[in-house]
Amino acid sequence: MTRQSTIAFHHPVAFWLGCFGVAAGVCLHLPMYLMAAPMHFHLAGMPMDPEMLVGMALIPGGVLLAAYGLMPRLEQVRLTTRPGGHLRFHLADEVPLNHQHWRLVAVLAVALTIDVMKPASIAFVMPGMAHEYGLGMDRAGYLALSALIGTAVGSVVWGRLADVFGRRAAILLSALLFMGTAICGTMPSFRWNLGMCFMMGAAAGGMLPIAFTLMAETVPARHRGWLLVALGGIGTSAGYLAASGAATLLEPEFSWRALWLLNLPTGAVIVLLNRYIPESPRFLANAGLDEQARQVLARFAGDRGNLVQDDSGTLARAAVTRQPRGGVRELLRGRHARITLALIVCGLAWGLVNFGFLLWLPANLQRLGLDARAASALMAQSALLAIPGTALVVWLYQRWSSFRSLVLFVALTVLALLAFGAIDVAGIRSGALTVAATVALLVAISGVIATMIPYAAEIYPVHLRGTGSGLVAAGSKAGGILGALLGVAGVFDSFLWSALVIAVPMTISGVMLWRGGVETSGHELEMIQRTFECDHP
Repeated sequence: MTRQSTIAFHHPVAFWLGCFGVAAGVCLHLPMYLMAAPMHFHLAGMPMDPEMLVGMALIPGGVLLAAYGLMPRLEQVRLTTRPGGHLRFHLADEVPLNHQHWRLVAVLAVALTIDVMKPASIAFVMPGMAHEYGLGMDRAGYLALSALIGTAVGSVVWGRLADVFGRRAAILLSALLFMGTAICGTMPSFRWNLGMCFMMGAAAGGMLPIAFTLMAETVPARHRGWLLVALGGIGTSAGYLAASGAATLLEPEFSWRALWLLNLPTGAVIVLLNRYIPESPRFLANAGLDEQARQVLARFAGDRGNLVQDDSGTLARAAVTRQPRGGVRELLRGRHARITLALIVCGLAWGLVNFGFLLWLPANLQRLGLDARAASALMAQSALLAIPGTALVVWLYQRWSSFRSLVLFVALTVLALLAFGAIDVAGIRSGALTVAATVALLVAISGVIATMIPYAAEIYPVHLRGTGSGLVAAGSKAGGILGALLGVAGVFDSFLWSALVIAVPMTISGVMLWRGGVETSGHELEMIQRTFECDHP
């Protein structure tokens, strides 16, 4: 690296040329889009012009060139991925929050808002897309399935990239893919949209766990828990609001295609904010880049953040960075295997609820006697009543216990599902009881996802933190894919059977987390790893 390690790239010319290539490739698609304005931007069935074909070549070439610009030198990659010794550094984990921390929180909140906005836009895109391409909504649903598969794959791939290339590099590469997939808004065929939507999902699935990983490794220990949970809640809410707002403002005038074209400017925002996205000091220290780690810590903690090598071997307030020894296999076969399996099962069950049970809930409420308008009003009322639950999640995670809070919301999810099963069996037609069960379920699943990913970002060692967080996030997306398939098979037509199908794995994950969870609230990341070594030999 040159200049300040927090700003410069390993190959800056390659990175910026790659960014320009991606942006130019997208812009070459815009003339055809603008020429279709008199037809309300109807492009279905039209052949691609030569400019679009050139743009199609520029985008992957630009992404690869930018990825080369972000890629560390081979010596650093070897340090990050091969066995090594111990380094001990004093870290500033007890400093107060300052403007650098808050600036990082603000930038990552913007990044997560954009990240959540992308897949959330699918719901607003599908009706217009289905109409233009002459598709039924069942076939248009493949768009959501393609995005879900992309998010699952992206969570795993980007997690590993973050542990090899760095957290900052993975975030910026995700933003570049956002920019490139803007051409979804100019594709004349549905098949091209499926492919682009997969790539957009991969970028979105990768950014979420990596943003949490960077935050966990940068903010002081005593503030880490509540900031992680609050960041997730704010990013999710703002992302859905941005998607609905963009659809309201742009879709009537510029068609559904404008929502995809927004990927270019929103992705560019993240790239342009790159100077405010530091690399993780823990990642830098683990990669043997001690001087760069000192520079980052100096920004966040001043003199108290200087890295000083600890030759005495004292572990009381030292951060121990270990070079990797078992790679990804540590997550599934080593001392983290039990907690990893528990979190993956929890994520799978959460995906079944969020992308399965809840999607079919309005239809099932109508089967209980509510008309469509009443069912929608009940869902909206329940969602509004569930909002204060976010504050409860933050308070419990920070003040009570991290893994016990997760177990609590897992248990509440199971109870809410069983309540729906009981309503179905008993044939109860009580609006108050149905609202109570719906509110409880929405609060519970919001609490599960708000605590699960931050917890994953805290419990893994530095060389596997991105990989572990990505693997857990992929589990939740895999649950969504399974939920969509089970929904098509008719499993969610019955409250009783769907409640039992989800409650069983959710209960198993809760028991595993209760027995194998490690407390993280207020603890330094390195102390958490030593607890793991003691409790999970």
